Amino acid sequence: DHIKIDRAGGILTLTISRPDKKNALTAAMYAALADAITAADGDSSTRVILITGSDDSFTAGNDLKDFLENPPGEAASPVFRFMHALAGARTPIVAAVNGLAIGIGTTLLLHCDLVYAVETARFQLPFVNLGLVPELGSSLILPALAGRTRAAELLMFGDPFDAGTAKEIGLINAACPASNLMSVAQTAAERLAAKPPAALRKTKALLTMNVDELHARIDEEAKVFGEQLNSAEVKEAIAAFFEKRAPDFSQFE
Repeated sequence: DHIKIDRAGGILTLTISRPDKKNALTAAMYAALADAITAADGDSSTRVILITGSDDSFTAGNDLKDFLENPPGEAASPVFRFMHALAGARTPIVAAVNGLAIGIGTTLLLHCDLVYAVETARFQLPFVNLGLVPELGSSLILPALAGRTRAAELLMFGDPFDAGTAKEIGLINAACPASNLMSVAQTAAERLAAKPPAALRKTKALLTMNVDELHARIDEEAKVFGEQLNSAEVKEAIAAFFEKRAPDFSQFE
């Protein structure tokens, strides 16, 4: 119910719609997104996928409570199905980032072909602050995109960054006023939808880095992520989050 699906003129629009939780993602939402992307790839009438969020957020990342209750433990889990569907998508993908983009809300953009964001958008890769590691191939793609030192800064500090920085590192194509965002993204999607479909998909495939290496890195990250998920560091980070205090990692080696 939290993934709204609309089809018009060869464009499949997926809206993450859980505004009361800043569009935080649950296992069921990951499953719906994975199914939609997979179906689009198998449907010749779908020329472009457009992903956006509702209200003032793109997505705040994982719903922490749902994530802890349904930790991803195997390749068939919804979050990993979504990751591989997105990373292996043959259909061109446009993203309209309408606000907060945290965690996977930022890493999923690395797999989109065109990304537009509101000028007030905020991005963050907070994995290490939660005792976790990068995911969705970001440890492979981000250094190639932004350079290793800039990627290290973003992934090791995990600080928020703005649309200006996102454009500077190549994460987004452009920042625009909130009133224009969907118009800009929709126009881009319509222009792509009007192109020769086979040539467009083949161009996307040629632009994508080694697909086997990418899927292997996603799996490698997932393995380490899963190991960390059961660590004392994560337990401290989660406890601090719910207790609204700063975590204390001084006890760990």
